[in-house]
Amino acid sequence: MMPGRTPKLCISVDEDTNLCILEERHAQELFELVDDNRAHLRAWLPWVDYERSAEDSRAFIKNSLRQFAHNQGFQLGIWYTGQLAGVIGYHPINWSNRKVEIGYWLAQSFEGKGLMTKACKSLVTYAFDELELNKVVIECATGNRRSCAIPKRLGFQQEGVLRDAEWLYDHYVDLAVYGMLARDWQG
Repeated sequence: MMPGRTPKLCISVDEDTNLCILEERHAQELFELVDDNRAHLRAWLPWVDYERSAEDSRAFIKNSLRQFAHNQGFQLGIWYTGQLAGVIGYHPINWSNRKVEIGYWLAQSFEGKGLMTKACKSLVTYAFDELELNKVVIECATGNRRSCAIPKRLGFQQEGVLRDAEWLYDHYVDLAVYGMLARDWQG
């Protein structure tokens, strides 16, 4: 990314919700959201213990901006009524196979509002309509019912379960793999 260049990617989900590229100026706000939700997020996400300061959040954002600058996807803040509520993004886009995986998390106080389902729907539509990808994948720990409900709600097909696929601090978890093809998307 060129010095001083401000990324402009912002996707409007509805009148209350926007998905906008994370910038370095969001580091403190992002860290505080993670820190306030540490126990909630730690139940399913393996990176929470490594997020110990605003500088760690800044490093994540810098890496995300490099990902965006190299056309490998992006990480977006989920802003609901002006407040940062979570993060959603593409793990690096596989351009040769025209597919991408979506990853996401939401602060506990924002759950139950349909935010993540709407955010995922927006990113799936963006993948197919704007990036002309063929496949979107979402992987969720099988025990994380709230997370697994999102791809199901959006019509994804469960393609399998990867056993002991992710190390979560002191144990492995199985990951359910959900897929959506461009030709099947009803967005």
